[in-house]
Amino acid sequence: MVTIKSKKEIELMRKVCKIVALTYQELEKHIKPGITTYELDQIAEKTMRSLGAIPAEKGYNPGIKGVPKFPASICVSINDEVIHGIPSKHRVLKEGDIVSIDTVALKEGFNGDAARTFIVGETTKENKRLVEVTKQAFFEGIKYAISGNRIGDVCHTIGEFVRSHGFSVVKEFQGHGIGKAMHEDPGIPNYGKAGRGIRLEPGMTLAIEPMVIQGKSNILQLEDGWTIVTEDGSMSAHYENTILITEKEPEILTIL
Repeated sequence: MVTIKSKKEIELMRKVCKIVALTYQELEKHIKPGITTYELDQIAEKTMRSLGAIPAEKGYNPGIKGVPKFPASICVSINDEVIHGIPSKHRVLKEGDIVSIDTVALKEGFNGDAARTFIVGETTKENKRLVEVTKQAFFEGIKYAISGNRIGDVCHTIGEFVRSHGFSVVKEFQGHGIGKAMHEDPGIPNYGKAGRGIRLEPGMTLAIEPMVIQGKSNILQLEDGWTIVTEDGSMSAHYENTILITEKEPEILTIL
C-alpha cells in the first residue's frame, strides 16, 4: 500500500534524510586510494549515530531463505559490482576505482535512503561518463515526478535517457516508496511505459535510484548472498535520492 505522509511525518522524513546527506558529505572526504571499505563503513556508522540516527541497513533481514542479515551500515560496490557490496577490512580502494555507496538512516521511526557513486582519484573518460549519465538519469526522471503524473512517466524517462547514451539499466532491482519501512510501495523500476502505474500524489516519499551498467544488463549474485555484479565484467554506477512529491516540483530530501 502506498502511504501518504502527514505534515508531521514529512518533517521527520526531512530530518532523517538530512542525516543521510551529511553522512555522504563526510564519506566523500575519505574516499581516497588506500582506505578500506570497512573503514568507510565505520565512518558512516559513527556519523549517523552522532546525529541521532541508526544505520538501518545493519542487520537488515531481507526475508529471503538462505540470505543472511546484512552485516554493515553501508553497501560498498566497486567497479563491476552493481549493488549490495559488503564492506571488508581486506578491500582497499585504489586509483581509478569507481565506488557506489548505498545507505539508509533511521530516526524517530522514519527512513532516509540515498546512493552515490564516487571516483577514486582519476579514471577513464568512459567511467566518468558512466557516473555522470547515471546521476543525470535521476534528474531527468524526477522532472516527471509531479502530482498527477504516473510512476511510469518517471521510469520510462530514466530508461530512455540511459539507453540513449549507450548504457543499460538493471531490471531485477528497482527504486521504491520509503517511510516507516525501508521499502514501501510502489516499486519504481528504471524502465517502463509512460502513462502507466499509480498516479503520483502530494505526500508520497519515493527512493528513485538508477542503477546503470556500461555493457549488457545481465547480472549475477555472488555466494555471499548479497553482492550483485555485472555478468560481462563491465563497470556499473548507482545514484539515488529520497524525494517528496509536492503540489509543484518534487523536493529532494537527501541533498543539502
